[in-house]
Amino acid sequence: MMHCAEVLDVLKNLSDPRNVEGMARFGIKSAVVLGVPKPALRGIAKDLGKDHDLAQQLWASGVHEARILASMVDDPKKVTGAQMESWANDLDNWDICDQCCLNLFWKTAFAYEKAEKWSANGGEFVKRAGFALMASLAIHDKKEGDAAFGRFLTIIKREAADGRNYVRKAVNWALRRIGIRNAGLRHKAIGVALELQQAEAKSARWIGSDALRELSGEAVRDRVKSK
Repeated sequence: MMHCAEVLDVLKNLSDPRNVEGMARFGIKSAVVLGVPKPALRGIAKDLGKDHDLAQQLWASGVHEARILASMVDDPKKVTGAQMESWANDLDNWDICDQCCLNLFWKTAFAYEKAEKWSANGGEFVKRAGFALMASLAIHDKKEGDAAFGRFLTIIKREAADGRNYVRKAVNWALRRIGIRNAGLRHKAIGVALELQQAEAKSARWIGSDALRELSGEAVRDRVKSK
């Protein structure tokens, strides 16, 4: 079993300043960014296995890639609601936000509760996490019924006027992923998109129009029919 300091040394040895520059151009900025590619992080995570205590230490390091790795190796069964709140408040860019939701948060017992709660948060990346979590659940949670996602659609309508870039993109992501889930939700998501197209807020109109292009397309229509 590797200690946190050893893992950090591995990450530092894989650092690439050119990647750091490229990440910054795409809005991925944090106190410490090493530029380690995602495939390398996934390989390290596979070797480490699940380790809740190590995940806490990696997160506490503040290193961007170490925090992504923490989301990969943490045990969702041991994650508490308080931990999720603490990590959410530390989010400082869209990459770590989405990675936490896709790798870890959706697997926890608190996923639906936090998605709804964070969707009304004033912080840009906490709020993004609410909608990134909705999208992650729509993608991965095959057992949940349509009612929970119907509630998410109501929240999407409520929050679509938020014009902050990283929020509106996550709202759009959630709407599209819910609509792809099955034929019934596609029909409801298209209805939401059509309503948003007529909204006063520019961000809401953009979300509606962009989502409608995908949800009304032949590829999505055929995909949900085959389910």
